[in-house]
Amino acid sequence: MDTQDKALALKRMKWFAAGLLVAAGALFALARSQHDVGLWAWVSAFAEAAMVGALADWFAVVALFRHPLGVPIPHTAILPANKARVADNLAVFVRDRFLGTDALVARVNAFDPASRLSVWLAEPKNAELLGKKAVTAVGQLLSFVDDDRVKTTLYEAIRRRADAFDLSAAAGNLLSTLTADRRHQLLLDEGLKQMAAWLDKPEVQDMLAARIVAVAGEEYPKLVGMLGFVGLDAADLGNKFAAGLVRGANQWLHDVTSNPEHERRQAFDAAVERFVERLKSDPAFKARIDLHKREWLERPELRGYVDGLWDEFTTWLGADLQRPDSALHAKVVQVASGFAQSLGSDPALRESINEHMRDALKALAPELREGIAKHIAATVKQWDDATLVRDVELNIGRDLQFIRVNGTLVGGAVGLLIHAVTLFTA
Repeated sequence: MDTQDKALALKRMKWFAAGLLVAAGALFALARSQHDVGLWAWVSAFAEAAMVGALADWFAVVALFRHPLGVPIPHTAILPANKARVADNLAVFVRDRFLGTDALVARVNAFDPASRLSVWLAEPKNAELLGKKAVTAVGQLLSFVDDDRVKTTLYEAIRRRADAFDLSAAAGNLLSTLTADRRHQLLLDEGLKQMAAWLDKPEVQDMLAARIVAVAGEEYPKLVGMLGFVGLDAADLGNKFAAGLVRGANQWLHDVTSNPEHERRQAFDAAVERFVERLKSDPAFKARIDLHKREWLERPELRGYVDGLWDEFTTWLGADLQRPDSALHAKVVQVASGFAQSLGSDPALRESINEHMRDALKALAPELREGIAKHIAATVKQWDDATLVRDVELNIGRDLQFIRVNGTLVGGAVGLLIHAVTLFTA
């Protein structure tokens, strides 16, 4: 029932109660005109008591909302005069009767939200609806996002995390793990094998020979000229020298590869160990690494990379949201359907979800109860007196008019009873 209908119903009941009072008055006047003879004495007693009851209850009902006839009689206009106390009592009543922790938890148990969610999501149309709502929400969120601010926030977050990250210690710990049980020697073996294979290639030997001759001609032109003077071919000599160099290098590489205790391997172990130790404990070395890290973080290329990542993501997401076969929509539907299936087939999962909701409710209930109670009290206290009286009277005033009706009828019945007792005791 809307406000207009409530006002009309209240008005009708007021007129009905007032009509009964007028009828009682007219009946009393008629009985008195007959000098209360015979049956009219009973009518007069009924009408007189009915008027008294009607007027008393009219006073009581009106005094609840306002001063009767505008006269400031003490203890009238009870509701506006005690608005603050009424507001506090109403808030406490709602808090204690409707928002008790045990009552809320009991409602959760009875409602069984996990099972209801499972049934709801199991409907394909509901999963589709959830997907559409998710796509719409993401699209609206994307339209409100300040790209420059997000880029700056993302960049600053990366900078803060990277700046707080101890790169030197992390690298030292990583290398310690990688070199445990001499695993780094496997890397050295692979490098030596690759180098030997590279030096075995004819084109590499030719390149080295040519380069040796070229360097010798640039650095030692007189020596090369003297070789020619004495009848030696510089190019042929370079090729022979390169071949000898390749053989010697290959032999050395094979020696290192085949001997696990080769001095070069031991030197490599020692160098790696010193480097790892410096990474972990050398303050000067750590400071240098930190300095290079901060210099890298300040480079504009990093900011450009972060900006580019965000632009690519928003461009892809915006295009995906526009497509009828949106990947995001399909993923939400798939996840919702899978979740519904898991909920439907796993009682333990349902109970776990319900239990978490109960625990969350227990944790939030005290604050929720107090917050709602304060909100109710503050809202009622902020109402002006006219608004408070109007709203309360519209909602309960029609029922209060029945008090006037009952007062008229009950008062008349009491009048008859009193008249009867008077006659029989006279």
